[in-house]
Amino acid sequence: LSQGLAAHPKVFNELYLNMVRAGEVSGQLDTVLDRLARFMEKSQKVQSKIVAAMLYPIVVLVLAATILGFLMVFVVPKFQIIYEDFLGGASLPTLTQIVMNISLWVQGNILTVLMLILLAFLGLKSLGKVERMQYVFDAFKLQVPIFGELIRKNCLSRFSRTLGTLLGSAVPLLEALEITKAVVGNRVFQKELNAVYTRVMDGDPISRPLMQAKQFPDILCSLVEVGEETGTVPEMLNQVADDYEDELDTTISGLTSILEPFMIVFLAVIVGFIVIALF
Repeated sequence: LSQGLAAHPKVFNELYLNMVRAGEVSGQLDTVLDRLARFMEKSQKVQSKIVAAMLYPIVVLVLAATILGFLMVFVVPKFQIIYEDFLGGASLPTLTQIVMNISLWVQGNILTVLMLILLAFLGLKSLGKVERMQYVFDAFKLQVPIFGELIRKNCLSRFSRTLGTLLGSAVPLLEALEITKAVVGNRVFQKELNAVYTRVMDGDPISRPLMQAKQFPDILCSLVEVGEETGTVPEMLNQVADDYEDELDTTISGLTSILEPFMIVFLAVIVGFIVIALF
């Protein structure tokens, strides 16, 4: 079965392939496949929640920019004609004049603005293909307020779940670390796991280099150390993954409940500012 799956790498990744291979060798293929299915279900569930939480403010910001652009290009100029007829050349209030000036600038530079946005998008996409910049972007993501902590917990959950599932399926530790490093999803974590891999290859237990890594909290390292002493590392790692997934659920639920009214108020302030200025 593992040889058949290896012929389709776009569908069955290294994690999937190595677990199936380990299940064949150990004679526990049914158990391994069941574990693999549960692992993939939990990973997909967590990933979907994080994407949804991060997508919401982006959609609202794009919507706000679209509304603002529509008002400045199509609505405000009509009021400018009304003011000219109504005031007969008298000066407008400061707030109204500011909105009018912005509207005139947007109308005159709309193509330039769109081109700059497009060039910025293409530039960021090109930089994202450079290995050094990929590391910089991943490090920046971890520093973003609120969302950075979500990404960190997701990486820790993915690390714990993947490594625990692989070790519980009789995949050798070094091979399991290699696969986990590839699927953890952040190059800052990958760099630290490279150092962990080297130390483990030299004979250290995994808990020792993990304790010296900056991104792995003390509680995770302590539980792994206890697992090494009691022979229950896979169980400990899966328990850690469960805890992080619960924390992610709580954080995402709270974040969503805070973001929704905040974004509604944000939109109302933008539109309200223009309406007040026009009146």
